[in-house]
Amino acid sequence: MWIEKEISIAEIDTLLNNGYEVEVDSPDGYVPVNFFINKGMYEEFVLEIENFESVRCNGDHLFETKSGWKKASVLYENSLDKNIISVLTKLGYKCGRVVKTGNKIPIVDINVNHLNHRYYTNLVSSHNTGVGKSLALCHFAASVLIRGKNVLYITLEMAEEKIAERIDANLLNVPIQQLADLPRQMFENKVNGIAKKTQGTFIIKEYPTASAHSGHFKALLNELALKKSFKPDIIFIDYLNICASSRFKPSGNINSYTLVKSIAEELRGLAVEFNVPICSATQTTRSGYGNSDVELTDTSESFGLPATADMMFALISTEELEGLGQIMVKQLKNRYNDPTVNKRFIVGIDRAKMRLYDVEQDAQKDILDNGKEKDYNNEEEKKPKKSFEGFKF
Repeated sequence: MWIEKEISIAEIDTLLNNGYEVEVDSPDGYVPVNFFINKGMYEEFVLEIENFESVRCNGDHLFETKSGWKKASVLYENSLDKNIISVLTKLGYKCGRVVKTGNKIPIVDINVNHLNHRYYTNLVSSHNTGVGKSLALCHFAASVLIRGKNVLYITLEMAEEKIAERIDANLLNVPIQQLADLPRQMFENKVNGIAKKTQGTFIIKEYPTASAHSGHFKALLNELALKKSFKPDIIFIDYLNICASSRFKPSGNINSYTLVKSIAEELRGLAVEFNVPICSATQTTRSGYGNSDVELTDTSESFGLPATADMMFALISTEELEGLGQIMVKQLKNRYNDPTVNKRFIVGIDRAKMRLYDVEQDAQKDILDNGKEKDYNNEEEKKPKKSFEGFKF
């Protein structure tokens, strides 16, 4: 039974917890909701458009404009400069302004299952939440490239141009919003500087969502080797859950556990066949998203994925970490080393430049497992010598 009604974002949490499947309106039609997130207390920004209900949000909330996605805080600065703000609504682009109230309000968000990651909030196009799996993949790919390695980046979620834009922001050390405004000469100087530092080649290949499987990737690798003499040192796939399976047809009556497990096994087989590491990403369950201590069991859709993977780690974001510009990494599985060594650690995250970076060692102090501090102490624990006094022989 399908029921259509207008509800608040907060009510979606109740419906999901009661087992309902929820879809929300978006510029792409009705899209399924993956999960609900309670982000905590943030400084309040308000988007005001004439004859529209206002949208209350935090400074990081993204609205769709004619020049791309813009944070509420950036639109607020534009409002101070008396620039016209034009945002996408269900009735087309409308002019408005963003104000900052000085109050703190509870912020909630949803994650939708669509490659454009957007939905209507009070008829205004908004970007859904995300921890940063694509950001992390782009950062790792850029890091490998700068070390002189060949990188193949396969995307089934985002357009090739968008991935290239993220890689450029990372390598050129320029905020992604400013790339289009970078003077030509400055852009060329930065690109030439990068070219002198590395001999690696970076190739991006886009496939429609859920249309490509390991067979397509194998054909791509053979074609690149034949036509361009290109052999990747590492392959990134963004991301595993939206690949197809070469063994099971999309129209087949198959559950998500078997399908995702099959995709993982096929990609691992491809990695072994071509002797190249393959990195990909997945999502957590609804409970895992808001959890500050994600486990393997929080993997969405199929536990067959972590059973197949050689190494897995989780990216964990909390309100406190977000405020510090940091993200926690937790090892979930590691076939190559002891996963309890450096099980959790903090790294910095610069979303504007699509990169991760090292933070001071002090940031690692408060993340040790309770009762396991001695496991992280390199100094040998001093124990009292045993005495045999009182024993009779």
